[in-house]
Amino acid sequence: MKICICGGGNLGHVLAGFVAARTNHEVCLMTRHPERWHKSITVKRPDSWLPLIGTPACISSDPAEVVAGADVVIMCLPGFSIHEVLLQIKDYVKPEAVVGSVVSSTGFFFEAMNILPPTQPLFGLQRVPFIARTIEYGHVAAIMGYKDSLAIAVEQTCRDEEIRQLSESLFNTPTKLLGSFYEVSLSNSNPLLHPSRLYSLWKDWKEGDVFSHVPLFYEEWTEEAAQLYINMDNELQTLLTQLPVRKGSIPTVLEYYESHDAASLAQKLRSIEAFKGIKAPMKEVEGGYVPDFQSRYFTEDFPYGLAIVHRLTKEKGIASPTIDTIWEWGTKMLSAYSQ
Repeated sequence: MKICICGGGNLGHVLAGFVAARTNHEVCLMTRHPERWHKSITVKRPDSWLPLIGTPACISSDPAEVVAGADVVIMCLPGFSIHEVLLQIKDYVKPEAVVGSVVSSTGFFFEAMNILPPTQPLFGLQRVPFIARTIEYGHVAAIMGYKDSLAIAVEQTCRDEEIRQLSESLFNTPTKLLGSFYEVSLSNSNPLLHPSRLYSLWKDWKEGDVFSHVPLFYEEWTEEAAQLYINMDNELQTLLTQLPVRKGSIPTVLEYYESHDAASLAQKLRSIEAFKGIKAPMKEVEGGYVPDFQSRYFTEDFPYGLAIVHRLTKEKGIASPTIDTIWEWGTKMLSAYSQ
């Protein structure tokens, strides 16, 4: 098959190299900066000293070169890019091509159903298959961690099992089929995880406050942030009872992280090896550091992640005081510091 990967970020680097190295499929990559890419992509792995080296057949910014003729199109994009890229590629996607996203919690299904034909097969993962990091742009990336299993939603086609098997093969990970796109579009991963920590860090920050150091985002996770995360998840779980979502299809955060309260959840998040060394989003100013309200922790997880959950709680009349408070704070910060 011809597989087109859209996006040259961390996940795009890893997925392009991973699939090109492990399969016989023709892999093409659509990126805004094709001139910065090498012919081959090296992917380092945590479980092997031997890296994967994949060679895409084509790397281009032109959808006519990479999307036309593709059997599968996989988007590895931040939420704010999904609408624009779907508009760019829609005239080049074959009617029978499968279009999907490795990140579904930032509005992929809502955008794709609006822009692409109602008969276009769609799929989306509930959580990303890898924790990925770019080491040398366009050439070297690393898998920092794998998922033991994946869950996928398929819409607008009866090829559900075929697409589930395809996902399992491409990502080399056992994959189960979910019953609704809501089960991947509504996530208690990044859209709740990041905002809970950001709010706990800087809810009292004001113009002129400068910090002497940059805290570690996960390794210094607090019980306060963990309790906010649990509260947000409880409100999300109430929302799910009002949607066509099967009970248990989105595990609670306590279930997912094998924890029982805020203290054990905080300890679990502090201990995850793949999260170590990640710093809070801050920028250097005279005298120290201030929050970076233009980092993707803000520009993606509030308007393209938490926004979906927040909107649906209002539509369904679900009480969501913690989500409301954190949503209002985050959007206020984004609006005030948008430049």
